[in-house]
Amino acid sequence: MTTIEQYIIEKIRTMRKEHGLSQLELSQKMEMSDSFISHVEAPSKRAKYNINHLNKIAEIFNCSPKDFWPDKPL
Repeated sequence: MTTIEQYIIEKIRTMRKEHGLSQLELSQKMEMSDSFISHVEAPSKRAKYNINHLNKIAEIFNCSPKDFWPDKPL
């Protein structure tokens, strides 16, 4: 996993918890498999977010997709 992938995954995990959503609930709101978020958040799995996922999560959290990115390159 790259540094930027890890940063975005951690940022979304934090926001997910702040919104009171479980991994299952966020997966379902995204209309993905029930285990999708748990696979993305598990370092041993190969699942990662793509641009469409980030856009959908931004819709769910009512924010901008750029809110998941760092201010400067990592």
